Amino acid sequence: MGVTMESKPNTTILPKVVGACSAALVEIGIFHPVDTVAKRMMSNTDSTRAVGEVIFKHAHGQPLGVRMKSLYPGLEFAVAYKAFQRIYKFGGQPLVYAAMDANCKEQFEGAFGKHAKTMMQATAGCMMGIGEVALLPLDVLKIKAQTNPEALKGRGLVAILKQEKLRDLYRGAGWTMARNAPGSFSLFGANAWAKDYLFDNNLDAYWKTLVTSTVGSVASIVVASPLDVVKTRIQSRDFNDPRGGVAVVKDLIKLEGPGAFFKGLTPKMLTVAPKLIFSFSIAQYITKRCEDAFR
Repeated sequence: MGVTMESKPNTTILPKVVGACSAALVEIGIFHPVDTVAKRMMSNTDSTRAVGEVIFKHAHGQPLGVRMKSLYPGLEFAVAYKAFQRIYKFGGQPLVYAAMDANCKEQFEGAFGKHAKTMMQATAGCMMGIGEVALLPLDVLKIKAQTNPEALKGRGLVAILKQEKLRDLYRGAGWTMARNAPGSFSLFGANAWAKDYLFDNNLDAYWKTLVTSTVGSVASIVVASPLDVVKTRIQSRDFNDPRGGVAVVKDLIKLEGPGAFFKGLTPKMLTVAPKLIFSFSIAQYITKRCEDAFR
């Protein structure tokens, strides 16, 4: 199940939506507990707490079934956020790249030479990453459900939107864009670079797609990690906590040291990276199959 490169970017929308949505739903079913663990590790500020207590929270010490169930909080927010996010990013980035290829190719070739295609892919990814901030409320609610469920008090999405100020749901928007821009730039840029440098853009086997997706995913996670920690700290607080990102950064450096910017990096590399690799490669595969079927 290989993915082959085409001379011109395909601009058909439906295959990209189907591929991205399918990847999102499979990803949530398998990796939501992993994401919960990573978010709880990043939001923990008490180094004296046992790892099990941080991961399972109130279910710590309970039977295995109860502990596993505690890793699936905020599933309704996760499904909505992840589906929209993957459709937007994985489905939208190729369309932005196609538009850039049609309108800005000569400018990029003049500035970056043989690396023009890689830079266009990276820039298109960066633009999508910045625009992804529109989905921030769903991400905020998902993270609160994972790390600070008391802030939600068992309320559903409609009740929260009625009771909370919209600006509170967009808390950390600037930091989110600052994190998404380099992260998405690295994801699509490193992926495009690997396709060109390692395989000469000839993805005739699925394992090659996995390799290029791995390069892009690892680069994205490492580059975005410091700002991801800040973003998670901001979003996991109570709605009535007024501290901004600068205050969070100052407290983090003062109380925990610079190394705290990379808190949760190891579990993210072991868990989030496979999730992103899996989702990215599945989206590309299903999209390609749908494009072939719709021709």
